[in-house]
Amino acid sequence: MKFSESRFVRLSSALALALPAAGLAQPSTDAGAEGVTALPGLVITATRNKSLEGKTPQKTTIITREQIEQQQAISSDPGQVLSNLIPSYSPSRHKLSNAGETFRGRSPLFLVDGVPQSNPLRDSARDSYTIDLDMVERIEVIHGASAEHGLGATGGIINFVTRKPEHGRINQSVSASVTTDDDVSSDGQGYKVGYRLSGQQDQWEYLLGGSFEERGVFYDGEDRLVGVAYPGEIQNSESYDLLAKVGYWLDDNQNVEFFINRFDLEGNGDYEPVPGDRDNGIPTTARKGDPAGEPGYNEVTTARLSYAHGDWLGNEVDAQLYSQTFRARFATTPFFPYLDADGNPQFDQTRNESDKLGGKFSITRAGLFDNRLSLTAGLDVLQDETRQMLVHTGRTYVPESRFRNYAVFLQGDVAVTERLTLHSGVRHEQAELDVGTYNTIDRSNVTQDNVTVEGGNPDFDETLFNAGLVYQVTGWAQVFANYSEGFGMPDVGRVLRGISDPGQDVDNLLQLQPIVTDNREIGTRFNWDRYKFEVSYYESDSDYGERLTERNGVWVGNREKTEIKGVEVTAGADLYEIHNLQFSYAYASGESDTDGDGRVDTELSGINISPETLRLSWAAAWTQVLSTHLQYSHYLDRNVDNNELDFDGYGLLDGSVAYQTGLGKVSLGVANLLDEDYFTYYSQAARVSDEYYFQGRGRTITLGYNARF
Repeated sequence: MKFSESRFVRLSSALALALPAAGLAQPSTDAGAEGVTALPGLVITATRNKSLEGKTPQKTTIITREQIEQQQAISSDPGQVLSNLIPSYSPSRHKLSNAGETFRGRSPLFLVDGVPQSNPLRDSARDSYTIDLDMVERIEVIHGASAEHGLGATGGIINFVTRKPEHGRINQSVSASVTTDDDVSSDGQGYKVGYRLSGQQDQWEYLLGGSFEERGVFYDGEDRLVGVAYPGEIQNSESYDLLAKVGYWLDDNQNVEFFINRFDLEGNGDYEPVPGDRDNGIPTTARKGDPAGEPGYNEVTTARLSYAHGDWLGNEVDAQLYSQTFRARFATTPFFPYLDADGNPQFDQTRNESDKLGGKFSITRAGLFDNRLSLTAGLDVLQDETRQMLVHTGRTYVPESRFRNYAVFLQGDVAVTERLTLHSGVRHEQAELDVGTYNTIDRSNVTQDNVTVEGGNPDFDETLFNAGLVYQVTGWAQVFANYSEGFGMPDVGRVLRGISDPGQDVDNLLQLQPIVTDNREIGTRFNWDRYKFEVSYYESDSDYGERLTERNGVWVGNREKTEIKGVEVTAGADLYEIHNLQFSYAYASGESDTDGDGRVDTELSGINISPETLRLSWAAAWTQVLSTHLQYSHYLDRNVDNNELDFDGYGLLDGSVAYQTGLGKVSLGVANLLDEDYFTYYSQAARVSDEYYFQGRGRTITLGYNARF
């Protein structure tokens, strides 16, 4: 694939849109160029040139440890935490599967310390459940398409940055919590315990952490059991996470670090689904029972060896080698019938297997041309091997697909003036997909093949561009604009397993062509001491995108032109050094070209687009030991072309109170404080199904304790 003229026109148009915006922003008369100060920010390690928050040409968010703990006092569900803190992230499903939890209408790339967690070759929609939030120091979020980490970030990047060793020889932390529904039902109760040990001695630093969580079943606002889903459940499950990290400082500028994290989550399998009746408003529920097959699980091991040199001949060097092993089992489906050893009819279940090996190397030179230019160059390599198996019969549902990717990039930041900074870069992707000859499986008869598909090894190359600017209007105001491209693959597994026509071969499957997403964004930031405000408008287009549709219970990826646009607004205020107020608003809409005439014509449903959302939060530190937190999320009604997927909005209020004692901190959190009875956004707006017509979780209470010593 070559860079097309139309893409060059879009890049030029984006810059043309951006430059007048900067020109119209006049400097204030009370601040000369020397008086202009950059908006304060933290280093965002997810950007390859380590940009500062508040100085990037696209919207970024850093979720701090304090914010994570505020959310964990209310819920331990990572999907719910992300939804509460990222304006354009879809409402949580409260399931192990995060299918339909999109970011700006597309798929985000999940990372743990820069190591890819997403599995785009066979998307099992489990990639936000690969690490416990107890092990996370902060979450870095890049909004919109990005090619900085290669494959998969068509909607943005969500990077979980793990805990760092604390100063001192030995530091310890213990935590415990219990969770229950508001009726304190025995089967609705759960608990969580955690321990962390870290320290530094001479040139060495280390960290060991572990957590274990047992979850009960979920009840809705009417005290009915929330239904269980085939793709996987976090209710009635248990999980553990083990993190080990060791680092060694060769000298003041050089550091070597190794970390490994093991996360396991598995259902207990004590409940079976009871289908609802969508037409009559009856939700899917559950009952005690022994469902067929084995419970679903996630098993993920992430490891990384990194080296950093802060001053190698005046350059900053970063290198890492990484691996990720991912296993996900799905529950039994009403497909793939077979006879067991006793001749009894059974149904099979599937398991995803993905193994990644990769490396990232970058070198940064700052201070060029009188401290005006900074350059970052690098090389990325990735090998991803993925397949999907039938558990009981051992047959291959998705053949092993080997994806090799090599990429070189160059990123430059230029201070044109003391007010205007330009950011631009180029990345060239070279990729190859290797699939052997295989037989597809008849879903109605596991012993029978459909067709034989000839293998192949198609290759792809793509040159991706980004360009943006940040203009410092005054010491407290900025405007920014950005054009960026993201590179992704369609769900290869869905394509390969769904072939039903004979005579096909992998080399000629157009559905396997990459997804290139163009993202344009313009916005402004204000930072008045205790008050902050940011608004951005974005457009995200793909000439050959992917839209999931359901056909006879099977999700199929349609390759279609898609166009998405939206607005994000965030604001915050610190009042009287006691109260902190936060506000966010997000709106998105999108269409796809369903008839192939080159023009978008059909609105995207809730499987892609999140609802219009308003969020408010109020945190108060009443004394040095007593604090409270309240948050309200309101999801507005949404109507689409298919009225079966119209959405009736709802609002959720959560709250918590924390008290610091001499022996540790005690917290009490309540999710869905008003016990709202509602159907989840996914159940209403993403699919029409009696088996997936789930209500959201009702009032839930968590009592927590944490101590450091």
